[in-house]
Amino acid sequence: MRAAEGNPALILGVPRNRHFVFAVITGLTLGVDLMTKTVAFSKLGGPFVRGGWLLDGWLKFEFHTSLNRGALWGMGQGGSLYFAALSIAAFLGISYWLFVRGAALSRWLTVALAFVSGGTLGNLYDRLGLHGVRWPGEPSSAQAVRDFLHFQLGPLDWPIFNFADVFLVTGAIMLLIQSLFMADPIAAPATGRTSGNPLPAEERSADEPAGQSPSPYAVRGS
Repeated sequence: MRAAEGNPALILGVPRNRHFVFAVITGLTLGVDLMTKTVAFSKLGGPFVRGGWLLDGWLKFEFHTSLNRGALWGMGQGGSLYFAALSIAAFLGISYWLFVRGAALSRWLTVALAFVSGGTLGNLYDRLGLHGVRWPGEPSSAQAVRDFLHFQLGPLDWPIFNFADVFLVTGAIMLLIQSLFMADPIAAPATGRTSGNPLPAEERSADEPAGQSPSPYAVRGS
């Protein structure tokens, strides 16, 4: 049975296990992010509390709870709801690109975008104020991201961050590697052939003329 025309993901034959891989990695990264934030804020007793240096040399590290009403590394302060809307749009866009446009043909891209999705959803949860942590002096839950990882490298005092930020940066680095060194999974389908390389005669289906090169996106009957 032929795949429905006009559906690139079906035409390109995205493996079913890609949905599972994406869901598991997204769920795990989201769970790690939310759990570590909750534990850190619970153990230290709330926002803006320092736990003391655990590493105290050229490289310093401590748990230091903070609330961030902006984006990564404190940029765009006061725009929590705006960034929340962007996060929702980003997650929907990722899902469309992977499973409708067919980018999930690439296992690498699937994993990279799962990291991005987990980090995006973790910070979205915080920006919606679902964590219940209050800004000092305010009566309601803060629409702000919970951060708690603090590093200093010599004179460089790195902005406080969380595991969602770690997963977002990891996914972004993987996407950069993909763009620089790997083929586009949609332009070069899973068959390994490009549009200039027709299938051998023995692999053509009966309804394809022998003298005509089939489309690289054609799906064989099952």
